[in-house]
Amino acid sequence: MKWGYCYLSPGVSFVRCPQIFSVISITKKIPITPKSYWYSSSTFSDSMNYPNSEVLHAKLIKNGCVGIRGNHLLNLYAKSQNLEQAHKMFEEIPQTDVFSWTVLISGFARIGLSADVLGLFTKMQDQGVCPNQFTLSIVLKSCSSNVNDSRIGKGIHGWILRNGLDLDAVLNNSILDYYVKCRCFGYAEKLFGLMAEKDTVSWNIMMSSYLQIGDMQKSVDLFRQLPGKDAASWNTMIDGLMRNGCERVALELLYKMVAAGPAFNKLTFSIALVLASSLSVLGLGKQIHTQVLKVGVLDDGFVRNSLIDMYCKCGEMEKASVIFKHLPQESSMMNSEESCDDAVVESVSWSSMVSGYVQNGRFEDALKTFSFMICSQVEVDKFTLTSVVSACASAGVLELGRQVHGYIQKIGHGLDVFLGSSIIDMYVKCGSLNDAWLIFNQAKDRNVVLWTSMISGCALHGQGREAVRLFELMINEGITPNEVSFVGVLTACSHAGLLEEGCKYFRLMREVYGIRPGAEHFTCMVDLYGRAGRLNEIKEFIHNNAISKLSSVWRSFLSSCRVHKNIEMGIWVCKKLLELEPFDAGPYILFSSICATEHRWEEAAKIRSLMQQRGVKKNPSQSWIQLKNQVHSFVMGDRSHPQDTKIYSYLDELIGRLKEIGYSTDVTPVMQDVEQEQRQVLLGYHSEKLAIAYGIISTAPGTPIRVMKNLRVCIDCHNFIKYASELLGREIIIRDIHRFHHFKHGHCSCADYW
Repeated sequence: MKWGYCYLSPGVSFVRCPQIFSVISITKKIPITPKSYWYSSSTFSDSMNYPNSEVLHAKLIKNGCVGIRGNHLLNLYAKSQNLEQAHKMFEEIPQTDVFSWTVLISGFARIGLSADVLGLFTKMQDQGVCPNQFTLSIVLKSCSSNVNDSRIGKGIHGWILRNGLDLDAVLNNSILDYYVKCRCFGYAEKLFGLMAEKDTVSWNIMMSSYLQIGDMQKSVDLFRQLPGKDAASWNTMIDGLMRNGCERVALELLYKMVAAGPAFNKLTFSIALVLASSLSVLGLGKQIHTQVLKVGVLDDGFVRNSLIDMYCKCGEMEKASVIFKHLPQESSMMNSEESCDDAVVESVSWSSMVSGYVQNGRFEDALKTFSFMICSQVEVDKFTLTSVVSACASAGVLELGRQVHGYIQKIGHGLDVFLGSSIIDMYVKCGSLNDAWLIFNQAKDRNVVLWTSMISGCALHGQGREAVRLFELMINEGITPNEVSFVGVLTACSHAGLLEEGCKYFRLMREVYGIRPGAEHFTCMVDLYGRAGRLNEIKEFIHNNAISKLSSVWRSFLSSCRVHKNIEMGIWVCKKLLELEPFDAGPYILFSSICATEHRWEEAAKIRSLMQQRGVKKNPSQSWIQLKNQVHSFVMGDRSHPQDTKIYSYLDELIGRLKEIGYSTDVTPVMQDVEQEQRQVLLGYHSEKLAIAYGIISTAPGTPIRVMKNLRVCIDCHNFIKYASELLGREIIIRDIHRFHHFKHGHCSCADYW
């Protein structure tokens, strides 16, 4: 008989056993108080209870059959999440056995009350009832929710081994999953190697663990060895590769999955659509949309939201709007019968549309949609608000972000650490660090997420020493930093050129906190060595840490070669990078720039030719500025703006005035072998210069100018803005793809290294 939460497999012996002393001592006999049950019962609505449970209970009492059918009733109450009645029913059963305990424990586990699960488990042992495989699997799953303490799960595993309990695939997988979630990867790897019986779930757990720590090679090797690859296995690999920044490899794997033949399930469609949106491959997204319609899974909320998100991120807002407008009518109406999942899905649909409009520069439509969402009485939960705030952060639209923040304050939504950190992140990425500090200082409860947001914000704005001070203060207050915290402080050290401090924190992360470095940590260290000009030490660092497969570290290395004008090493690094990322435009552009700096036009031409042969296209440079709730976007040589004549006239005049105080056009960014005058023309009308010129003529003197840019600021524009800030006496804030540049009195916060 198949066992779920209410059945047991045949042949399982329910022998009474001694208490599991090691587990009891570890769990410290967590008490089960009546309050736990009353809280659980009141958490859920009556609509979730099985309506016939209490009627059946009354009939059994009347007929005197409660003792015989007690476990059946207990199971009904537990599955309906009526834990108050389940507990009462449990107390009425004359002789509780392992089945009774397992059903009750599973009821608490189902709603995530892990402390109560462990308390019941301890009490079960106190009464001499021996757990079976299913009990242990449920308890291990609850243990994995407390990933900061792995002792309890290890104690249970030890007891299983000492008592010779039969380790079937299900129980083995529960232990394996527990170790992975607690980041005990060494234990997981050893257990996986010793498992006599491995099913697809076992392989998927291990592949997922390697993906979690960024070890792509081991994960891919395991996937290749997997004898029977089902849809779940393909989903695990494609999703994991995508999360680790290997979208192109994930795309190749998706095509292989199509060729191999396992049918797509709903999760596969969602993952494939996310992949299409992350790569902005509209054609692929449309093909998946066609298959979704053929298979008939458009009614699935998660698939539908993935479609909306894909079209939004590919810039097809009209198509996204069509899908959004045809939401099922029953999920658009708020009523008592609506499930929690439906409400969440609907809320995500709305927030996806708002975020999509923001990301595509349609801010007026974003505000209208957000207003309609409120008027339609759709639940604006913290997830939706966080999503909208994050979209404002990504687009760098400060005024819209402030309006959303104002709405949050108006409705009295408390700023928990997640929403609070999102608002801090929004102000940071919109260039208003002072507002971010205000939110941080007002926060009552500061956990590691909030601290990390502020540390990362200071790092992004070039306040490296302030970020280090915050990091030290966080540790002194007893907050344990996580891997993201270390990314923040290492980025701060990198941007501020604090080599010794960066090396200290990198060692601290490994040796004291036991955090295994990821791609971002390694990239920060490479950038840190590069800033100090220690290019040979970068080679040693990459070799010693076996990170030659991480393209991000090679990109940082190549950038350092450009800054320090080391052509020969730059050529060597570029070849390494192109082996890993043959379709990424970045390496071609950087290498061509290095060659152009030294007037090696033939090599620059070769790399551009190779780029064309492979069909690699450079993203067009774009800059935008928000003024009075309207965003003005510019590209190089843009003449589409209504005030283009005025903008170009002022820019030409400004360049002339800047040359009088020492500015001269740096033509090295021009990668073509053309005359000096032509290069100056090509550089003169870069997108950020146009945006800054428009900002100057459209705002009052002394007003800070904030400009966002999708690519790296070039050397000439950087010099231009420094001189402009000195001449005009205005602060000019530029956010490029890597960091913020605060220009003031002729100086930049990046100290001319970016």
